[in-house]
Amino acid sequence: MDKTVFTQDEFLLKAGISREALTEWIKWKLVRPAGFTEEQVPLFSDETLARTAHIQKLVEFGYGLDEIQKILKKVGLPQKKAGKKTAVAKGRFLTVGDLAERSGVSPRTIKHWEDKGIIEPDMRTEGGFRLYSGDYVHLCQLIRDLQLFGYALEEIKGASSHFRGLMTVRAEMDALSKADVEAKLEAMLNDFQALFEKMKLLKEGIARWDSLLKKEKKDILSLKAKNRKRAGTPQGQPDA
Repeated sequence: MDKTVFTQDEFLLKAGISREALTEWIKWKLVRPAGFTEEQVPLFSDETLARTAHIQKLVEFGYGLDEIQKILKKVGLPQKKAGKKTAVAKGRFLTVGDLAERSGVSPRTIKHWEDKGIIEPDMRTEGGFRLYSGDYVHLCQLIRDLQLFGYALEEIKGASSHFRGLMTVRAEMDALSKADVEAKLEAMLNDFQALFEKMKLLKEGIARWDSLLKKEKKDILSLKAKNRKRAGTPQGQPDA
């Protein structure tokens, strides 16, 4: 993933158009943001930048916005040559701070996971801000769970890479070959089965400890009650 997007100010600078022109083009549905941050900051993709350049040429040729709208509906704009798609999925994107707050993980931990290759941003703005799709909230919670379960970072990295791969397949299946998708999904199934087996052992262990702790807690409470009733307990000695 890790695609480049632009904030509105970055986009205006790259496209060489005014804020007023962009507002009008959006109003006429000639262009649209690829998505928004949690703070409602619009984000624009490379594809929108290319689209804007073509629209700008039509404007320079003297076409009105209503005429351009008709052209886009009937003819469309020149398309890129066939190849791997790099379109940015539309939706809301999270900054590191947003992701940390919603997943219950500190920004420092998220940075550590990035350094270890466990997670990576969906995209970056030209200014360097890292952005994540909403799916990363759940993924960060899952990573935290695996740490609590005692998984090593390399094991967590492997599991995370499969989940990120699954996110990519869901979003970009049409851009991948049938054989590539099949290979990716088969590898995921094999590794997920290994996780299922390990989780089964973990659940059995948790059940044993849950039963043991409940029993021992009752015994401890019983012994504590008996100890309080014992004769000859020195005055002023704590009974807790």
